[in-house]
Amino acid sequence: MKIKKLSLKIYTLWILSLAFMSCSNYTTKIRLSNEQPILPVLTWKETNPILKITLIKNSETKNYTLDEVFVSLQGTSDINDIESICLFANGEKEMISVENPLTSPLPPANPVIFKEKVAIETDTFSFWLSVKLKEKVDLTHRICASCIHIKTNLGRIRVGEAASSKPLRVGVAVRQHGQDGMHTSRIPGLATSKKGTLLAIYDARYESARDLQGNMDIALNRSMDGGQAWQPRQIVLDRKEWGSLPEKYNGVSDACILVDENSGNIYVAGLWMHGVLDQETGKWVKGLTKDSTRWIHQWREKGSQPGFGVKETSQFLITKSTDDGATWSEPINITTCKKREWWLFAPAPGHGITLKDGTLVFPTQGRDKNGQPFSNITWSKDGGKTWTTSEPAYHNTTECMAVELSDGSVMLNMRDNRNRGNAENNGRRICTTNDLGKTWTEHPTSRKALIEPTCMASIHRHEYTENGEKKSLLLFVNPSSISKRDHITLKVSFDDGISWPEDHWIVLDEYSGRGYSCITSVDEKTIGILYESSQADLVFQQIKMEEVK
Repeated sequence: MKIKKLSLKIYTLWILSLAFMSCSNYTTKIRLSNEQPILPVLTWKETNPILKITLIKNSETKNYTLDEVFVSLQGTSDINDIESICLFANGEKEMISVENPLTSPLPPANPVIFKEKVAIETDTFSFWLSVKLKEKVDLTHRICASCIHIKTNLGRIRVGEAASSKPLRVGVAVRQHGQDGMHTSRIPGLATSKKGTLLAIYDARYESARDLQGNMDIALNRSMDGGQAWQPRQIVLDRKEWGSLPEKYNGVSDACILVDENSGNIYVAGLWMHGVLDQETGKWVKGLTKDSTRWIHQWREKGSQPGFGVKETSQFLITKSTDDGATWSEPINITTCKKREWWLFAPAPGHGITLKDGTLVFPTQGRDKNGQPFSNITWSKDGGKTWTTSEPAYHNTTECMAVELSDGSVMLNMRDNRNRGNAENNGRRICTTNDLGKTWTEHPTSRKALIEPTCMASIHRHEYTENGEKKSLLLFVNPSSISKRDHITLKVSFDDGISWPEDHWIVLDEYSGRGYSCITSVDEKTIGILYESSQADLVFQQIKMEEVK
């Protein structure tokens, strides 16, 4: 404790010494502004932008050089989490240009002093402070950085109060663009096994970021330590070159994972599309080869049609693991659970749930006899041997997730197409059922409580013990915006979804990404969130319950 107090005293004296430098050394020709968005700081990633500095010279000032940049890491949980720190140029869309480092990386210190000269020839010049973390860090830690002093050949730039840092959460870049020879990893699902293993599933999209139809499988990464380290990718659902068609015409997508809390068995559902249907006639297209470019989506035009056959409608597959996700069975096909006249029956991405009575529930979605989208649930009362799909909860809704409420009813939280571009009346569609979806009741908060930019979202019931009493709360994550998939935000409800108090919201990622997410309980004191971030295809972060409550 004495050493910490001494180092803080030295740091304070050093800051004061900078503050009392002669005012004549400061230039009025250049002013400074800074920006610090809330972004995850990630392991397994070379660059992590944490602070943006902008220098603006007046119109009479000639070109100048940036000579020294002093950076403080004061407030960082442990600077030994940092492997190196570097300055990068600003790039497109006002983001870091990883191809343009302005300085060589330096080891962490307090302060870090960059002395490499940078020639500046523009009126406005922005650059980023970036850190590289070590491969494994404590996921409860935070990174702080402040610019406290800048020197140019024209004199020092008055920083005023330190161009400062909010404490940024660390996380793991579980999947990055181009990793393992895959173009994109998309559509996350996340669950915790009975043994405490975290299981992250996603679309392995090999050739492009585009949705089905395409060359894609369902992949999985497992973590045995609460999400700090993840095992290599394994493939869970892959139809390969089936039916004389290449893999790009046998894509599997939109996976949902479900842990049977009684048996410990783990199920992964995915949607398989064989070939393509003609968008106008709905007829299966013959003669496709690896060189064909014909494409359609199961949600577009007549991309999936009534019936049960692989040449009529997209197929609902389920694979099972009985060994904690190490190996997976050949999939079963439950497409015949749907009504014949439905155009589509599909899993909704994310995770399913086990009800208190042992019923297994997948959130699902589809298109009715008129091709109109709907959301519903699909359930099993015999440990996954047989499955039954419910009536639609609502129409013109799609991706959904389910939670069991305190009274035993099931709440379905749905993406609603009416929200697209709608700033006046925007909110997730919410319905409940007491009879496994034979009938549905719209919830009082439907279209009123949780805004969205028309995007998948995740909801989860977290159970914990406090002072010997069993308690639970609801957690919700989505882009908290009506227009863009930005501001990925965790929200909490203490009253079964009646209210989501804003003073408990936690922003995870301020910038735009693809916006899908999934939540799990790592343990009683910790939740884990896997989401499509602005900083990586898939990011995992931990949140301690003490922060949420």
